[in-house]
Amino acid sequence: MTEKKSAWRSPWVIAWVAMVVIFFTMNMIMIYLAIDNKPGLVVDDFYERGQDYEKNMLKRQARDPGWTMRVELPRRIAIDQPVLCRFSVTDRDGGQVSRDEVTFYAYRPSDVEQDFSVPMKQVEPGFYEAQVSFPLKGAWDILVSIRNGEDEYNTPKRIGVGIDWIP
Repeated sequence: MTEKKSAWRSPWVIAWVAMVVIFFTMNMIMIYLAIDNKPGLVVDDFYERGQDYEKNMLKRQARDPGWTMRVELPRRIAIDQPVLCRFSVTDRDGGQVSRDEVTFYAYRPSDVEQDFSVPMKQVEPGFYEAQVSFPLKGAWDILVSIRNGEDEYNTPKRIGVGIDWIP
């Protein structure tokens, strides 16, 4: 009479199970990295903007006004519900900075068709507001841009819509 051997003693079974475990582990790691890292947003004129990048960056750093910019949004943002976005900007000495053109940009990392922008209104010197509503649940990258003559200065922030989000 022959004894039945357990399938777990076969190197083929162990190899197949190990491959499945590795496959699922790698997928979980990739999902974590996709959620945790910044998106690879691409602009339409990436080549032109990349020309002489270092030279342009050095010029921009030399003209840096040293502003402190802050974006404020509610902790909980519901889908398709308007929320008030506040933006403040101060100079190096703590004085309020007033500019005519301040714009709120919202980028959907997974769907460029959902991206939008809203001009912000100055409510008092150095303080701006805009009502925005986000049409989809999930992660959004926002950017508030302020123009100073030819120069543009931005402050980014990642938010979650329709979910509990800890920034």
